[in-house]
Amino acid sequence: MRIGVDIGGTFTDIIAFLKDGVLKYKLLSTPHDPALAVIEGVRRILAKRGVEIGQAHIVHGSTIAVNALLERKGARTALITTEGFEDIIEIGRQNRPSLYDFFVDKPPPLVPRELRFGIPERTTYRGEVERKIDENELRALLNKLRSEDIESIAISLLHSYANPENERRIKRFLGRLGVHISSSHEVLPEYREYERTSTTVANAYIAPIMKGYLARLEGELGEIQVMLSNGGIISSRSARRIPIYTVMSGPAGGVVSASFVTRASGFKRVITFDMGGTSTDVSLYDGEIKVGVENEIAGIPIRIPMVEIHTVGAGGGSIAYLDRGGALRVGPQSAGADPGPICYGRGDQITVTDANLILGRIPPGGLLGGDMPLDVERARRAVERFAREIGCSIEETCEGIIQIANATMEKAIRMISLERGYDSRGFALISFGGAGGLHACELAHLLSIPYVIVPQNPGLLSAFGMALADVTRDYSQTVLKNGGGEL
Repeated sequence: MRIGVDIGGTFTDIIAFLKDGVLKYKLLSTPHDPALAVIEGVRRILAKRGVEIGQAHIVHGSTIAVNALLERKGARTALITTEGFEDIIEIGRQNRPSLYDFFVDKPPPLVPRELRFGIPERTTYRGEVERKIDENELRALLNKLRSEDIESIAISLLHSYANPENERRIKRFLGRLGVHISSSHEVLPEYREYERTSTTVANAYIAPIMKGYLARLEGELGEIQVMLSNGGIISSRSARRIPIYTVMSGPAGGVVSASFVTRASGFKRVITFDMGGTSTDVSLYDGEIKVGVENEIAGIPIRIPMVEIHTVGAGGGSIAYLDRGGALRVGPQSAGADPGPICYGRGDQITVTDANLILGRIPPGGLLGGDMPLDVERARRAVERFAREIGCSIEETCEGIIQIANATMEKAIRMISLERGYDSRGFALISFGGAGGLHACELAHLLSIPYVIVPQNPGLLSAFGMALADVTRDYSQTVLKNGGGEL
């Protein structure tokens, strides 16, 4: 049995492939403890076929890592770098996204100034160690870190990609602290100190969270594999060591499965449209999955191979509200799985799902084959109050919510197609995710896309991609040459 598992902000999707068929399961995510939904869902599927835990091959993708970065809820992390370069993650590079904006707010660094420590050492770009690390310096650093109650450490020294000797020595010495340590020569052995340091810091920042999460899953379900951001998979042991490579694992699974469906449908060029409960992910497939390394998440440069995906905060759970000027807005805030949309029975904020339900686009009998009933009247009463506030009818209000959500998603698709020189009229739109089918035709009309593909079980397609993926690892190493070609 091969099982693919995808955790989303609203639902956790599980699909199992057997010799004689396919088993599918979808249940509400458990944001307070994401592992709970995974463990419960996998156990139910195994029990249906009498399969013992440990006998199934489980591939898992989740949003745990990326959410820790977005919400700044990672570990208390220290940065060890070459003396004089403690502020590299804050200084960054000369290029600025808002060059003439005097009031732009830069996102705070993952490591505050008081937890960044410089150590006297120097390695040249040729890999020559000009200054070794003094053991007294290491001892003083160890005492400082002990007093700071550190949970994780990132080590990024100048030119360690050419010779990691000093980084290795620091890691061995600080290993007695018993916390996770990420070294830049292991995470990203490439030149460009800013990107290498930023990626190493991000890895250290999320590692303790991912370690605990994956260890719990392994304790309950046995050894598993984890989806990478580039569309491949690695063992959970490797994922615990370099979790930054899994940061976009969930959306990558959707693109992998969409490429499979595209080929099976006889199409060559598609735009993938994955609309879930919390967000919408779009990507362009032109005969191959596009992977890039110049990536940024929540203002943090992450230089690792990732499937080129653009994400916007528009999903079935996106919340409708009035801004300070009285204009109707939708998202990026989401009701998630708990409390969820009003029609789920617990939420109290109107969402895109509520609007679709009231307009008759969702059968009132419920979701998940009727296992999840929907409270239509509760949603209608809430929308009626909201409609009176903005001076529109219930139907006009719901239509407005959907049009605003569509505009956000249309802009995302334009960004990865028209703005990059691709004519959307030459593509098909492949729609998946739990809410994708409700909006795909309108988006195709707005963008003059001639075909829409809706695969079977579109709400489970990302989990399907997990089960399809191959074991993959990307390796990189900077090699410097002079004009004559000599090393």
